[in-house]
Amino acid sequence: MTLAGSGFEAEAQAECREYSMGIGSCQPGGREKVDKWLGRAWRLLCPPTCVLCGANARWIDICAGCETDLPRHEHACARCAVPLAGSIAGGLECGQCQRRQPPFDRALCAFDYRFPVDRLLQALKFRGALVYGRVLGELLAARVESVADSLPALIVPMPLHRRRLGERGFNQAYEIARPVARRLGLPLNSSGGVRLRATREQSLLDAQERRANLRGAFAARQAAWPAHVAIVDDVLTTGSTAGELARTLKKAGARQVDVWCVARAAKWGHA
Repeated sequence: MTLAGSGFEAEAQAECREYSMGIGSCQPGGREKVDKWLGRAWRLLCPPTCVLCGANARWIDICAGCETDLPRHEHACARCAVPLAGSIAGGLECGQCQRRQPPFDRALCAFDYRFPVDRLLQALKFRGALVYGRVLGELLAARVESVADSLPALIVPMPLHRRRLGERGFNQAYEIARPVARRLGLPLNSSGGVRLRATREQSLLDAQERRANLRGAFAARQAAWPAHVAIVDDVLTTGSTAGELARTLKKAGARQVDVWCVARAAKWGHA
C-alpha cells in the first residue's frame, strides 16, 4: 500500500473551497450550496480514485481493499480509548481512568496512529491536502455510526489559535468534522470553542507541565449549550487537550462531552 499522488486534487479542492467561501460571505447558505454543486461536478469530471493506491474507488476516494487494510483501533479503554492488550475484554476502563477519569465522557477513535493513517493525517495537517480530511472524516463518521450508543446534539471541532490558523490557512479538525456532521446529519459549530492561547505541544511535556500549559486555554462562545456535545479532532495522544476543552464546555452547560478522533496514539497521560 502506497500513498497515491494527489497534489493536483488537493490544489483543485483548495481552489474550490476558496471560491465557495467567497460565495458564502455574500449569500446566506451559499457556501453549502456551492460546495454540494462543486462536489457533484468534481465527481463527474474526475471519477473517484483511491488516495492510497490510485485504483478505482468509491465516492469517498478509497478502494475497498485499502479500506480493509487500515489499522482499526480495537481493544481500547472504554473511556479514553488508549490501546489495551488484545486479551482484555471490551467495555473495560484502563487503570489510569479507574484512578482518575478524564473530563470527557468517552473517546472514540477509528484507527491506530500508524501507516498509512499517520501519513494521511500529516499530509492534511502540514501540506494542506484537504481531500484527506474528507476521506478521513467519512471513515470516522462510519465508525461512529457502527459503535455509538447515542449521537450528540452538536459537533465542535478542536479549535486552533488564531495565529496558528493564520499560518496554516485552515483547521484540520474542521476539515474532518465537516463530513462527519454531514453524514450523521448533525449541526456543526466551528466557532463555539475558542483557543485563547497558543499552547506548546502536549506530548513533549510531563503531567504537571501539561496542566499548566492548558490552563485557561479555551473559552466557550455560545449562549446555550446542548446536554450532549462531541469534540472532533485528528489525533488523540495524551488526551489532555481534549480534556481541557471538554472541561470548558461542561462549565458552559454541556453535561456529556464525547471525543471523536481519526486516530489514537499509544500514549497515556490525561492528567
